[in-house]
Amino acid sequence: MSAASERWSDLKPRVLSALVMVAIGAVEIWLGGWWFLILITLLTSVMIWELARLTQPSMPRLALAIAGVAAACLMVDEGWPSVSAWLVFPLVPLAFMATPRAQQRGAAVMATAIMIAGHGLFVLRDEQGTAAMLWLLGVVVVSDVMGYFAGRILGGPKFWPAISPKKTWSGTVAGWIGAAFLGLAFVILGYASPWVIVLSPVVAFAGQLGDIAESWMKRRVGAKDSSGLIPGHGGVMDRFDALVGAMVLVMLLTQAFPLPIGG
Repeated sequence: MSAASERWSDLKPRVLSALVMVAIGAVEIWLGGWWFLILITLLTSVMIWELARLTQPSMPRLALAIAGVAAACLMVDEGWPSVSAWLVFPLVPLAFMATPRAQQRGAAVMATAIMIAGHGLFVLRDEQGTAAMLWLLGVVVVSDVMGYFAGRILGGPKFWPAISPKKTWSGTVAGWIGAAFLGLAFVILGYASPWVIVLSPVVAFAGQLGDIAESWMKRRVGAKDSSGLIPGHGGVMDRFDALVGAMVLVMLLTQAFPLPIGG
């Protein structure tokens, strides 16, 4: 295989997997309600399962149990809003903290981020509407796609070689630029205020940090992928780590400022 062919060897499975996920996600976002909650609960619990498998490979039953707790927490919190998320969500990171592996603290932080993101995605769709949800997903996808192509075509200095050796500065900055143009598109279409043009690259960067955080964890445990569930992408966490980082930032920002889109 030539160097050029090897550079693009993962493109076809990535595209096919992405198309399937986009189709499923679009239908679920449009349906909303319990259908969307079921999808978010499934994705969140699978990511928690993958994280538990990474940090506890010799305890598969424990991984399933923690994933079950994560699913139950989301269903209880969103299905019965009288139960506060802050009462049930700590059960998941506490389960990671109780495990004997050295990565327990990092895993607990990542588990907290995943749970916050799962909760936030449902709240964003329910309270801000479809436009806000599509904007967030668009920022993550555009940033990833722009980073993928710019990084492979332009190359250049690595962003954080010790943790993510494939991520380049050219790809990182291209992701920010793509996110800004996506924000501009939402402004032109009348779905957002101009502030979203500034916010979009910041959210894209948060997504990139989510990707780096997962890469750090995989390096700590010596794993290439979080699992092999998605062809071309590895595991669910490999595909949605950026969405977790982006959603956590959006959740934090909305505690202080109204989101300049949707609502």
